[in-house]
Amino acid sequence: MSVDRMVFAFAGSFVLIGVLLAWLASPWWLIVPAFVGANMLQSAFSGFCPLAKILKHFGVKPGAAF
Repeated sequence: MSVDRMVFAFAGSFVLIGVLLAWLASPWWLIVPAFVGANMLQSAFSGFCPLAKILKHFGVKPGAAF
């Protein structure tokens, strides 16, 4: 699995978990998907993704986007 696919999998998982926790526990959990969305938006414009850097450091093969 490449860095790109892992970033998308992490982002999708965190969004779904945040929404589920907001539905079950507290609306404050919507901060999690908001943070993920903001990070995805800034990485679209800047090309910098912290998770991609971390995954590359651990030796995950690079993809086309990061």
